[in-house]
Amino acid sequence: MSKRRVFLKYKYIVLLFVSLFVFSAYVFLQSSGKVEVTVLELIELMENEDKLIILDVRNPEELVGELGHIKGVINIPVHKLEVRLSELNNYKSKIIPIICRSGNRSGYATTFLNRNGFTAVNVKGGMRAYNKAVKN
Repeated sequence: MSKRRVFLKYKYIVLLFVSLFVFSAYVFLQSSGKVEVTVLELIELMENEDKLIILDVRNPEELVGELGHIKGVINIPVHKLEVRLSELNNYKSKIIPIICRSGNRSGYATTFLNRNGFTAVNVKGGMRAYNKAVKN
């Protein structure tokens, strides 16, 4: 067998295992009742889940502040979450990682969404931890 064929064979095997790992992690998060993820787990989900929805519960001005924001997030400030909850109805079947500056507001939002029929997980450490992880 040529080196190219061997390489392609192993490439597909690795791709299969990575896909199975991501799928297993996704199923585990949905079924485990886990309500918190680390930023490294979030980054892994972002790399492997095409249609991942991330909710940022900071105020809009914080998204352009020193910590910035994750591209493509949905921004609903935590104090407006109750009145804007219907905006998330299309995502009830998905895991929704929730992020804020440090993990406090997103913790409240995670509890609120889970009590209202969503599958939400708090991003531990928030944007502070995310920025540290991305820079390293």
